[in-house]
Amino acid sequence: MGQHTYVAAAERPAEPMSKPDYYEVLSVSREVTVTELKKAYRQKALEFHPDRNPDDAQAEEQFKICAEAYSVLSDPQKRQMYDRFGHAGLGGAGAPGFGDIGDVFSQFQDIFGDLFGGGGGGFGFGGFGRRRRDPNAPTRGADIRTDVSLTLREAAFGATRQIDLSHPSPCEACHGTGAKDGALEGCATCGGRGQVARAQGAFVMTTTCPSCRGRGSQAKEACDECEGGGQVDVERVVKINVPGGVDTGQSLRLSGRGQEGTRGGPAGDLYVTVHVEPDEDFQREEFDLVHRLVVTYPQAALGAKLEAPAFEEDEEATQTVKVPSGTQAGETLLVRGGGIPRLNGRGRGDLICLVEVEVPKRLSREQKRLLKELDRSFDES
Repeated sequence: MGQHTYVAAAERPAEPMSKPDYYEVLSVSREVTVTELKKAYRQKALEFHPDRNPDDAQAEEQFKICAEAYSVLSDPQKRQMYDRFGHAGLGGAGAPGFGDIGDVFSQFQDIFGDLFGGGGGGFGFGGFGRRRRDPNAPTRGADIRTDVSLTLREAAFGATRQIDLSHPSPCEACHGTGAKDGALEGCATCGGRGQVARAQGAFVMTTTCPSCRGRGSQAKEACDECEGGGQVDVERVVKINVPGGVDTGQSLRLSGRGQEGTRGGPAGDLYVTVHVEPDEDFQREEFDLVHRLVVTYPQAALGAKLEAPAFEEDEEATQTVKVPSGTQAGETLLVRGGGIPRLNGRGRGDLICLVEVEVPKRLSREQKRLLKELDRSFDES
């Protein structure tokens, strides 16, 4: 029985002759469960489906009435009002009264997805509820994706690059039609409809015409320039301005710089993916830079002021780094603001100097004597 108690038929007011009994439409009893109701509706939908009954106005009308009945009886509140007061209980708003087959498919996609294999199968479900795209309408051009390699300084401070592109473009000679002088004629295969139908058992499948690819027309004579394809390969150079602060893997979008659209459609976009080359002096960590600072043992022990590369647009720029006395190998010295400029000009990262103490591989006699003397002094202290 389910969770609701339904009023017996004898207690319901009489229905006008023009209004069908929803239970009779789906051939179910008034005690039908939700599961049984869904099963019954699927059977009726299959029986009266338009693809199974082509050019049958009566079957199409019955198909819509079944959907109307299911929309009411599958809703607990609407069903309760219908059982108590009949169609009058729906107040004219409860039953949708489907005027178009597409509305049926749109509202009950779950039902038809299960019934016809998730996409309509051979029943042409995909064609209902959605207007078929006009193949002759203006079409946006395809996006183009390419790459650009930058040095670390170019990525940090920005750069201008020229990029060579090669891609298909609508043929100017035939304006993308593929026809010589743009002369077209109706497609003989589909009769200008752009679609062809073929029987598969009891059903009819509608597909895009393979001859005209859905356009409904064909070239009387193929264009000499594009050989009927409607497109030719073109080469062009695009100038791009790379903003400072970009990193490997980031993409720059240039609106309208992709492939041209067809039949007056807008051009696609150009996406340029950045690849930053390794640098000899600096290693990037987001907006910070790591520099390997080599110091001698005396410099680490006594302290020193060393000249080190500075990260500026000028590759010859240097800076002074102060090494405190007693600095150990592996310690880091921080130079604030010495890193990568942040995007949109919001400051810079830091420069991190990683200290490496250099141990000489060869020593003179005097150097050895002095080191031994130093070593003895540690023992005496």
